[in-house]
Amino acid sequence: MQPLNNFHTDPALVPSGGRSLMHNRTVFALAVMTATAISGAALARGERATAELRNLAGEVVGTAELTQQGDDVVVKGTVKGLPAGVHAFHIHETGKCEPPFTSAGGHYNPHKKAHGHENPQGAHVGDLMNIEVKGEGAETAFEQTVKAVRLQAEEGPAILDADGAALVFHADADDYKSDPAGNAGGRLVCGVIEVK
Repeated sequence: MQPLNNFHTDPALVPSGGRSLMHNRTVFALAVMTATAISGAALARGERATAELRNLAGEVVGTAELTQQGDDVVVKGTVKGLPAGVHAFHIHETGKCEPPFTSAGGHYNPHKKAHGHENPQGAHVGDLMNIEVKGEGAETAFEQTVKAVRLQAEEGPAILDADGAALVFHADADDYKSDPAGNAGGRLVCGVIEVK
């Protein structure tokens, strides 16, 4: 009598359905790999986003690009048409820019902290550094890094959550400590952040 432990090693003794089962498992594995690749490509597309910046009159006055770099997001671009001086610059919690731009909501603040880089209970994730406009209306470049944040995420906080987000430039400087918005004044420029 043939030992039982040799039963499945003899091709002549493998039931014909066994080969079909192995084939089905192979097809299933390939399908999972394909789905994973597609999902990975979709996540990769979420690594960059842009914002078209508009003033209160609806005119395009600049653009911005947000790029995921490791655990951080880099925000860079140009804006023009602002008065000379120092202006607050923030990421706001809602992707809507209807003049006077209060539609963009408050600052992006997923961790429910107080406002301001100089506030011991701060800061909001959306609290960026002020920009300085050298001359009246002059085109001004900016580049800032937002630490420990995702543009998009399947779990946990992300800038582009269900209701989106926006970039906003204010009339005055952010004092980096006053709650809830640093005495930054009115909102002059707004741009909805959109995935490229």
